[in-house]
Amino acid sequence: MSLPKVNVVIVGAGAGGGIVAKELATAGLSVVLLERGGWVDYDKHNDDELWSQRTPALGNPFGPDDERHRRVVVNADGSTRVVLPSEGSYNNIAGCVGGGAVSYGAMAWRFMPQDFRLRSIYGEVKDSTLADWPISYDDLEPFYEKAEYEIGVAGDYTTNPFCGPRKKPFPMPAFPYNKEARLIEQTAIRMGLHPFPIPMLRNSVPYNGRPACIHMRSCVGFACPINAKAGSHNTVLPIALATGNCEVRTGCVASEIMVDEHGRAKGVRYFDADNRGQEQPADLVVVSASATETARLLLNSRSKLFPNGAGNNNDWVGRNLQGHLYVGAAGFLDEETYEEAGPGAALGISDFNHGNPGLIGGGALCNEFIPLPYLFCNTRPPGEARWGKAHKDFQRRYYKRFVRLHGPVQEIPNFSARVSVDPSVKDAWGIPVCRLSGSRHPADFQQGDFLSKKAEAIIREMGATRVWRNGPSPNLSLSGGQHQAGTCRMGDDPKTSVTNRYGQIHQIDNLFVADGSLHVSNGGFNPVLTIMALAYWVSYHIKSGWKGSQFR
Repeated sequence: MSLPKVNVVIVGAGAGGGIVAKELATAGLSVVLLERGGWVDYDKHNDDELWSQRTPALGNPFGPDDERHRRVVVNADGSTRVVLPSEGSYNNIAGCVGGGAVSYGAMAWRFMPQDFRLRSIYGEVKDSTLADWPISYDDLEPFYEKAEYEIGVAGDYTTNPFCGPRKKPFPMPAFPYNKEARLIEQTAIRMGLHPFPIPMLRNSVPYNGRPACIHMRSCVGFACPINAKAGSHNTVLPIALATGNCEVRTGCVASEIMVDEHGRAKGVRYFDADNRGQEQPADLVVVSASATETARLLLNSRSKLFPNGAGNNNDWVGRNLQGHLYVGAAGFLDEETYEEAGPGAALGISDFNHGNPGLIGGGALCNEFIPLPYLFCNTRPPGEARWGKAHKDFQRRYYKRFVRLHGPVQEIPNFSARVSVDPSVKDAWGIPVCRLSGSRHPADFQQGDFLSKKAEAIIREMGATRVWRNGPSPNLSLSGGQHQAGTCRMGDDPKTSVTNRYGQIHQIDNLFVADGSLHVSNGGFNPVLTIMALAYWVSYHIKSGWKGSQFR
């Protein structure tokens, strides 16, 4: 059924889509925002650690559910298997209003200036698609600032000599260090390193009508009971809805971007919460559904002018899938390090993000969020028991004396790491599912080995016993996960990118992307603040073009 036409239809109410909805609705445009999940109710999911987004033993509390969603993974030997959202190889990202920002750890990093110029700095890399971004850190800096102030970031950059230049300080003071972070700080400074407070999308003081963090230990992987943790669902979307120009439709699964005979997007075809087929006409379409689902939607949007999917005449949609390889080291101290107050992660070290001889990029190292006992069961030195009395003795002896440093490796994009659509497997709505194939670039493992050794050295210097590294396994499959990016990269050349520098699909001037899909590379940090900054950047261009009637 075709519905009344609106100015803009947005697919995905996560970090990117929520910001675009607010920016366009407050500019006077009529907006429909489609979200496959719903609004999160903390009382339904609370802080049961078996119901966490990180340990989904009882299911995925923030979606998608197992019964209706599936994907196909191509193994290294060429065989395929169907996977569900509870399996790691699905590369799940939350499906709800607010997206992953409902349950994330809320680290709010800006990418470094070097991250936008990897090809210029490091040159050509064999078997990779390493490239410079078509925009610079300086281009994005005002939009980073806008995200920090409108969504709300707590931090302090004064002891971090590696951060990019900024015009304003953070709007909220940094979170205090816990005992583990204080011990790491002392050691890191002694080793000539530069520890600093991790910037957080979490209120350290009351801000923008939301209360300050109450320091629950069950934070990462869970929704916040008081909305101190910030995402689009509790910051910009309420503003968008208050304008009267924005409607959020939940339980809606997009199946196709409709493209007319002139090669322009004319709306979105989707299934509503009652599984009825609907068509939402619009002057303009924005896709913000995650790197996997945005690529899938474009690839399933076939027309006479785009027989291989919207914007995919040069076979770049779905290519260059990246996430983050996480590595580090852990150990046990003679003294207790445990503090009940969360979130736990407080200290970062950026000395190893760039300038490492023989390596491309690097990554940050941070102390970890508080692992609840179930998650701590997966933290073992090699050879330790994982069941029975020995396992229980380990839990009792070491849980409060644990120290850990780890972080994300800047992955190297490659053309074979990809999202395509499966020719035979479909979801519950009859839509062809994501097919994930390819592998990581070999440089990822070199960087991971380097970074894990640096973490090990710091922990040994602390005087820890039974130190072990969490280095990269050569059996690790294709990356993606909660930090997924790169499948609709921006660029100046339509032959080697999917959108232009403003997130506008090459050859479809009224179709935009505004999520991690745009990333040319994914930095050595959690990517959400860059996703938010890009959403403001894309929105600014849409508003500028709208005033001149460019999209109507």
